Amino acid sequence: MSYRTGSHTVFHHRYHIVWAPKYRYGVLSRPIRLRIREITRQICDQLGVEIVKGVLSKDHVHMFVDIPPHIAVSDFVRRVKGCTSRKIQQEFPELRKRYWGRRFWQRGYFCTTSGNITDDMIEAYLEHHFEPNPKGFQPHPKGFQPHPTNLPTSGR
Repeated sequence: MSYRTGSHTVFHHRYHIVWAPKYRYGVLSRPIRLRIREITRQICDQLGVEIVKGVLSKDHVHMFVDIPPHIAVSDFVRRVKGCTSRKIQQEFPELRKRYWGRRFWQRGYFCTTSGNITDDMIEAYLEHHFEPNPKGFQPHPKGFQPHPTNLPTSGR
């Protein structure tokens, strides 16, 4: 697992996001998929979002992304769907007939998180969180200091 860093953060926020064209029409032909991929990569570069994996099918899009903590998932999806919708409708006029209301994507999306820590591990940690000095734990005088094995190996 690789952590990413910001000016004051160390994070690992990965999301699996799925969305589809309106009415789930299978309109994502090869040229449209390639253009959507190009536009999405540009947006991710601008926002500092890392694309771990992505797949575009004829009727939906899957993205597995690492989003920085200062960007809400809903804002990221809004930017990607909005920019791709506007640009591909400008560049592929045949889509205007099918999507006459200027809305190419469905309103919603699916999103789930991914991580190496399970719900059971978090619950077990929280069960013992308020014990006084469990196993000789001493808080660091300067606040939170990540364990050296949990620090990122690159980017410093």
